[in-house]
Amino acid sequence: MSNSPNGGHASIAARFVAALLLFSGPALGQDPGQDAGKGPGKGKEPDNGDDPSIAFFKMGEIPKLRIELDDDAVEQLRTSPREWAPCRIRENEKQIFDGVSIKLKGAAGSFRDFDEKPALTIRMDKVDAAQRFHGLEKFHLNNSVQDGTFLHEFLGSELFRGAGVLAPRITHAHVWLNERDVGLYVLKEGFDRTLLRRGFEDASGNLYDGGFCQDVDADLEKDGGKGSDDHGDLKALLDACREPDVVKRWPRLEALLDVDRFITFMAMEFMLGHWDGYCINRNNYRLYFDPTTGKAYFLPHGMDQLFEDPDASILDHPPAIVATAVMRNPEWRSRYRRRIGELLPLFDSGKLSRRVDEVSKRIAKTLQSVDRERAHNHDGRVSDLKDRLDGREKSLKAQKARPEPKPLVFTPDTPVKLDRWRRMSECRDAKLEEDRVGVERVYRIACGRSHVCIASWRKGVLLARGRYRFQAAMSAKDVAPLEEQDAPGIGGGLRIGGSSRENKLVGTSGSKTIEFEFTVEEEVGDVELIVELRASRGSIQLRADSLKLTRLAD
Repeated sequence: MSNSPNGGHASIAARFVAALLLFSGPALGQDPGQDAGKGPGKGKEPDNGDDPSIAFFKMGEIPKLRIELDDDAVEQLRTSPREWAPCRIRENEKQIFDGVSIKLKGAAGSFRDFDEKPALTIRMDKVDAAQRFHGLEKFHLNNSVQDGTFLHEFLGSELFRGAGVLAPRITHAHVWLNERDVGLYVLKEGFDRTLLRRGFEDASGNLYDGGFCQDVDADLEKDGGKGSDDHGDLKALLDACREPDVVKRWPRLEALLDVDRFITFMAMEFMLGHWDGYCINRNNYRLYFDPTTGKAYFLPHGMDQLFEDPDASILDHPPAIVATAVMRNPEWRSRYRRRIGELLPLFDSGKLSRRVDEVSKRIAKTLQSVDRERAHNHDGRVSDLKDRLDGREKSLKAQKARPEPKPLVFTPDTPVKLDRWRRMSECRDAKLEEDRVGVERVYRIACGRSHVCIASWRKGVLLARGRYRFQAAMSAKDVAPLEEQDAPGIGGGLRIGGSSRENKLVGTSGSKTIEFEFTVEEEVGDVELIVELRASRGSIQLRADSLKLTRLAD
């Protein structure tokens, strides 16, 4: 990779305008409807009279929503939870919405069956195109099973919008399914035309759902838009990211991606510790192609697990395709570092804690009416969140001052041990554990009851050009291969991101050394090391001290 700055062909004046646009978002706690403005990627702020959703979210009322379903609809949601079923909604025992459509939502961690506490998606307009819920065509009721505070999504949304990134607005609701009180939910604005019009001059562009752990090279579901259905916009973006000639790559990418806005999006994902978002986990995002500019814009989603690790790195090189391409441009990487500093004031822990107190008081009454024990425990969870917010602010300030990460240093043919692996799962019930067996530390992956396990331990590393061997001592117990088309590997094994593997461990086996060799072609490459299990049953185990990487002699 060339060290010369690229992608800098825009004039200084144009960059200044772009910088001003980046700061056009609201301050934390400002009216959630006020994150729009004029310019590329920004829409005109609607009048309050024309958009009742502004008043609804500004008020922060917690409505009581009784969702009424007949027996056939209940059975459909039990047997085909992803298909739309008819329902009626009563709001606060006053207003009735007929002809509403409902389905279950959620991925590996948040999906729950209908008879538990399901996460729900509501469409108001499938039967009556003009029907709205406080101006919304579509909204979600998130069960918050992975966030005991019910506040992560709310904070993430406000912080993204404070940074000038369009994000769904958030409030809460008390929900019943027929006569069953299912408790407090996070009510989240859907990715509909109401949202897009708040952010873009033209809301008719293609909107893609990132799906579950899918990058832009996947066949992403088109959620809406009047553009072509051939995924040509996605393919063009992917091709630009993978352009082998770096002199051509940066102009191609800049023509198809609003780079400055993506840098802000990426910085916010890292600063929020949004490990389950696009840049780190290739998950929980929407991608909009604006017909006015012809460029792609990433929108955040699925922010129920923020701030889990106050010391989460903001300097790692992300594995997602678009993020990797942007961070490989030296000038854009420098812009990212500058943007971190510009966004730091948003993470003032004092202001964030006051906002947390304000909203937690609002939801306390509902929690108390649902479950007094949970309401009591909620106070402790909120206190823990405020501690993590304080720790995060301190960590961000410390990391901002650190130098750029350097490639790992090797003595040829001498292994380097690898530590600090992160979990990733593409299924609901895979078990990933870090444990000790005697004096040895081990990593495990095991199938759950669903009999579908696609899960891994992952670690990103910066490597200089050269040949490498990745190895580990792995044992297996009752591993049965998972039947997949075009799978990158079978059973347990090792590989790197974007590759396939021949190595595999199936059945039952004692500890064996598994190896995967690869080459880094660029001057410096960001490589994702993967230890995975793709199986219908069984488990694998690895000794932590056996996970090693060796640079092979030329």
